[in-house]
Parts: sequence; structure tokens; C-alpha cells
Amino acid sequence: MTLALFGGERTIARPFSTYNSIGKAEEDAALRVIRSGTLSGYLGSWNERFYGGPEVLAFETAFAKLFGIKHAVAFNSLSSGLMASVGALGIAPGDEVIVSPWTMSATATAILVWNAIPVFADIEPETFNLDPASVEANITPRTKAVIVTDIFGHAARLDELAAICARHGLKLVEDAAQAPYAKCPQGFAGCVADVGGFSLNCHKLIQTGEGGVMVTADDRIAERMRLIRNHGEAVIGPKGENDIANIIGYNLRYGEIEAAMAAEQLKRLPGLAAMRQATGERLSRGLAGLEGLATPVIRPGCTHVFYIYAPRLDEKAIGVERGLILDALRAEGVPHISPGYQLLHLLPIYQRRTAHGSRGFPWSADFYHGHARYDEGICPVAERLHKHELLALELGPHDYTDEEADLVIAAFRKVWANLDELRARARAGAGK
Repeated sequence: MTLALFGGERTIARPFSTYNSIGKAEEDAALRVIRSGTLSGYLGSWNERFYGGPEVLAFETAFAKLFGIKHAVAFNSLSSGLMASVGALGIAPGDEVIVSPWTMSATATAILVWNAIPVFADIEPETFNLDPASVEANITPRTKAVIVTDIFGHAARLDELAAICARHGLKLVEDAAQAPYAKCPQGFAGCVADVGGFSLNCHKLIQTGEGGVMVTADDRIAERMRLIRNHGEAVIGPKGENDIANIIGYNLRYGEIEAAMAAEQLKRLPGLAAMRQATGERLSRGLAGLEGLATPVIRPGCTHVFYIYAPRLDEKAIGVERGLILDALRAEGVPHISPGYQLLHLLPIYQRRTAHGSRGFPWSADFYHGHARYDEGICPVAERLHKHELLALELGPHDYTDEEADLVIAAFRKVWANLDELRARARAGAGK
């Protein structure tokens, strides 16, 4: 069959359905809170309502119970939660924190908020998570923590990273925004590090539009995150807090309507994760054996919740550049397919080393004595994946039906059946 890119019939002729994870239970919960008239239960002064209203407290309790961890602290976004976690750990101006270049920008800017310095380590080629060897190679006397992202829905090598942090006296923060209910040999993703976080953004497996949850087994970290969440400087006197470093006033609070809806979403998380896993496994079975295409790897003892389904392309093996493969797949109607993430270390904020004001702060400040690098080439695996290898299919919130997954498989197989034509067209184009 002729490729749609060259005038043939599209494999996928209609838009895919959009899965709506918000149902009657969430609607009823939201209406209950609206009718109560209490849309936020917080007070920014020291009393029993400092920690939030009944819906927030109930959701935090349910979240901690489901994941088997002592503390859950809800925020208006995971970006806010990550920022609070870095502050709660006492990260100071001029400290270095190692982070992945292959993640959402907020994972790194959570470091810059405290005038600390992000240092980018490289990633593994199969799971796209931080490479423990690269992390260890980037540790300096100024390093105080590592932020690891469980990218695309698969946990990082948390055991190895935790051992590295223990050996060097560092804290480990886990960004599990894309991996709720994913498992690894040490337990749930997000619950292995000193502090971990989950997203409730509208694109995630469970969602309330915006929102985030940080989890920890450490009483002090949990309390400091709660202080940072709700104008901590106003309560440290009555509360008797002695360590006031980083306890500056923010409003990072989660609303009662969202918390009530999140509690209902949470009940469905195991089933939603299983549904996503089944879709990912169906895609991998259907794409197995295609020349030069590696389906996602799942390490032993782990599960994958496939926030993004990301096979890797070997351009040399098939003799076709990825850009042309993407064009062909899009022409066949494959939705939401892209080359994947931008590379954080190549963003202007790091290239120009200016996060606050226009004078190169915090890199230019007297308190920073390091030499963090952001030039192209420092993360060769991430850069190679970004430029040549990744094919990222966004499954959430567009959860495929079995029929839709099979159509995607058929589109891939049609493109691969026509690789000779793509090679010929590419040669002809190069010869012009």
C-alpha cells in the first residue's frame, strides 16, 4: 500500500477518542464542597487549620495509606511541591543539586528558586532515567542532593542512586510525576527517596486539573514542606520552630474542591495503571520484530505505567532519518507522536546563566565557587536520543482502546513495509 505521505490512504482516518477520567464520583465530590461554601480550609496563622481543610487532610491520609508511606503533603502543583522539598532539605545558595536534563523544566528550576545550582547528569539509553555512573561522576564538594525523575512511567535505578547518596552524604528527591503506581524492587516509584512527588496535572494518570503530592517517611521534612506551603514565617514563633532557614512565605496550598475530587480519583488509580500497562504491552507485542525499532524496556522487578510509550529508532539500521519516519507516521494519522523532550541544559536560562535579574545570578554570585557546565556534549546519551532515536507516543490523557492501539500498530507496520520507498525518496531529495 502507498504511504499516506505520498498520496496513499491514511491508516487512521478519524480522530481517536479522548478518555475522560472525571466521572460522577468526582462531580458529586466537587458539588458537595461547593455546597458547603468552604473552598479552602487553610489559615495562614498558627492554629489547627494551618494544615488545611477536611478534604485536603482526608486526601493526604488516603494517599499515604495507599502508598504505604508516613506523610503525604498536597500542593497546588508538583512544581510547587518540588520547590518546597528542595527548601525543606535545607539546600542553600551556591549548593549544587544533580538533576536530569531529560525532564520537565520545573524539576530543575525547583533548585534555582533557592539560588542553588543545577548540575545535569546523563541518562540511560533504555529507560531514559538518570545514569548512576554519570551522577557519581558529577558529584563535587558542593553537591548536596540529587533529584531523579521516573520518566515516562518507569522507575529509575533507585537502589543504586540511594546507595550513591548514602555514600556521599546526599539527599535524594524523586520526581514521580509520570509514574504513579509504578513499582520497582524497593516499592512504589516516588516512595523510595528521602522525599518524592506526584503530579495531579490534567495530563497525568489521575488528575484534578492541577495539583501535586509530596511523600516522605521523615517527620521533619514533612513539617518543613507544610511550612513552606503556607506562609511558614508567620507561624514559626508560636510553633516553636528553631531552624528558620528557607521557611519563607508562599501560598502553595491545594483547594478543597480539588482535594475532594482527588480522593475519588485515587480510588481508581490501581485500575487506571493496569489499563495503561495493558495498552503499553499491546503496543510492544504489535511492534515487536520491526527492523531498527526497540520497544520500551521494563527492568526486572519493575512495572511501567506508560505515561509516554517511547520506542527507540536506529537510523543506521533502517537507513532512514527519524524526521522522515515521524512525517510518515503522522501522515498515517498516528496522534500525539513527537521526538520527545527538550534538553534542559541547552535552554537559554542555562546557556546564558541568568535565572534572577540580568546579572548572571546565581552563577555569578560570590557564594558560588563551582564550575557547572551546560555546553552541548555534556549529556551525550540524552542528546543522541533527542536528536536521532526517540519516538514518543503520548498515551495520557488519550488512553487508547484496543482498536486504537491496533491502528497505531498497523500504521507503524505500513511505514516499515515501505522503508525502501522512504530510502529512495530520501536519496532523491539529497541529490537535488
